[in-house]
This record gives sequence, C-alpha cells and structure tokens, in this order.
Amino acid sequence: MDHFALPDDELTVAQREGGLQRNFQGYSTRRECDLVGLGVSAIGKVGDCYAQNIKDIPTWQSVVAEGKLPIWRGVSLTTEDRLRRSVIESIMCHGEVNFEHFESNYAIDFHEHFALELGNLQQLETDGLVEMGNDAFSVTAEGRLLLRAIAMVFDEYLQEPQIKPKFSRVI
Repeated sequence: MDHFALPDDELTVAQREGGLQRNFQGYSTRRECDLVGLGVSAIGKVGDCYAQNIKDIPTWQSVVAEGKLPIWRGVSLTTEDRLRRSVIESIMCHGEVNFEHFESNYAIDFHEHFALELGNLQQLETDGLVEMGNDAFSVTAEGRLLLRAIAMVFDEYLQEPQIKPKFSRVI
C-alpha cells in the first residue's frame, strides 16, 4: 500500500490477510458500495457509473433550487475500464498481478492484451521495482513506495497524449 499505517491498523491487517480493497476514494477494508455524492463538486458512484456534481457554488445552488440533480459530468465504465481497474487494484492492494486470474475472469490472453504495458514494466524491473515472471509479476519492497507509478502503466487514459496534465504527478 502506498500509505503508511501501523501494523495493527485495520488497513494493514486487511492487506496482510488479502482483503484490502481500493475504490475511487481510497483504500478500504470493505467491498465497494454505491456512494451518492452530495454537495458542490462531489463525486458519486452507482454500479459502474460515476457522476460529478457542478463545481460552481451559485450554479449548483440554482440547479438544486430548481429541484434538479446538480450533475456536471458522468461516465459509465466499459469492460476494458473494469479490467484495468481490477489490474490496478491488484497492484495497489496486493502488490502482485496473477495473469491467469484476469485471463479466466475477462477471457483475454494477458500477454497479448497487455503487451505494451508488459513492455513498459521492463524498465521498472530493471530499476528493481517489480519482479516479472511468466504468469505473474510482483512489486518489490522498493517498489511499494512507488505503487502509483507502477499502477499507472495500466491506466489506458494516461497513455493518451495530453495537452496539459490532468492529474498530479507521482514524483
């Protein structure tokens, strides 16, 4: 986990026992549930749909006063999004990715589907951050401090050229 927690913290225990979860809000000891975002700029999730509320306070207030949902934008996940979310969660929560798990759950050939990403992991392996195997890879002790950088390799949206960065940098 890329957070610091005491050995007896519930997140540390969940990670040690294989039950750590991650959602769009962070780490959790419980499986994802639907969340309704209330307030300006709040983000909610129902099923595989995410929605963000209007960011401007006066506009948000006006829309709510009209009895409408103050949603500014939203997205519904594709199968590819769900696959990549699952791979990223495996990296972030468990520090490893077992290819067979994803091949059987998503009907893919992991090596073929993620050829670009596996190629990009080679530099991280050279740097000592991951250990590659034929059927899996795992994050090293040194790599645990850079979990986000490792997980970002599998974020399809970060592979698209950006005019300006949308998210904060890892380092």
